[in-house]
Amino acid sequence: MKKIYGNDQLKSTLERMAVSGRTAHSLIISGEKGSGRKLIAKYYTQALMCEAPVEGKPCGRCNTCQNIWNDVHPDVIYPKKTGKLGNYSVETARDVIADAYIKPNNSSGCKVYIFADCCNVDDRTQNTLLKLIEEPPEYAYFIFTCDSKSEFLSTIISRCVCFNTSPCTEEEAVEALIESGYDEQKIHSAVSCFHGNIGMCESYINDEALRKRVDLTKSLADSIIRKDEYALTVGFFSLGRERDDVREMLSMLDKLARDAAVLAKDSSAHTIGCFREGALALSQSITAYQSARMHSCIETAWKAVDRNVGIPLALTALGAEIMEIVG
Repeated sequence: MKKIYGNDQLKSTLERMAVSGRTAHSLIISGEKGSGRKLIAKYYTQALMCEAPVEGKPCGRCNTCQNIWNDVHPDVIYPKKTGKLGNYSVETARDVIADAYIKPNNSSGCKVYIFADCCNVDDRTQNTLLKLIEEPPEYAYFIFTCDSKSEFLSTIISRCVCFNTSPCTEEEAVEALIESGYDEQKIHSAVSCFHGNIGMCESYINDEALRKRVDLTKSLADSIIRKDEYALTVGFFSLGRERDDVREMLSMLDKLARDAAVLAKDSSAHTIGCFREGALALSQSITAYQSARMHSCIETAWKAVDRNVGIPLALTALGAEIMEIVG
């Protein structure tokens, strides 16, 4: 089993819950993509089901821990996403409810449902799950991973214990990537873009499409710096219509705006985006207030995309608003 880097305090909290027996039946684990949300979900599941003595849970070595890590344990269920938007449907929720009342096979007496990457989950789906989450069978556990707990209705949030993951240090990211056998030059390029987010660093190294989206984000930043609305529009349209790709680009562009605001006050400050040079150049031509306005516009575009507004329309509006801000 691979070492889980970072999130030490969160892991300790989950371990103490398992050792004490005061386990939470419903968890929301939030944090940015690549920050270890799914790994922490697996870690808690291992802590619940591990075959080792109580004080040693999770051991990471027993058959149960290994099967959980390799996604082959029969009592760890990943509900399926369906439909055009690739989301959790009411039908999926009903299937989970029916299955949750079938007792587990394993000796630990646990059955765990991991709803991974929850984004804009339909209110009807959440309301369908509500009673089960409120009064689950004693052996059933539910883990939701997401960018932010605001993805959920307040009624769901109030019935869950909520935790946040956080990126590692850049040093930890480098150590993890070296352990995985990646080339040193590729590691340097990945960490310069995604810093301590190990998951995104790995994706950057392995996924040419992500590297192209990073290059596109840098190109968009250059267009904003030059105040070239035509180039910005062409860049947006070259992205295509895949919602996950658009969300990822918007996230990177939002971090650029944040970095520009920070660097406007301190040019040596730490940055979180993929293009420090671009953020520094942008910080010299716009104010922190303008950066905040840019963030607001990007957030509006993000919500529009999540609400199934046409992507070209949302990005065209965003481009016009950004040009108005920097103009």
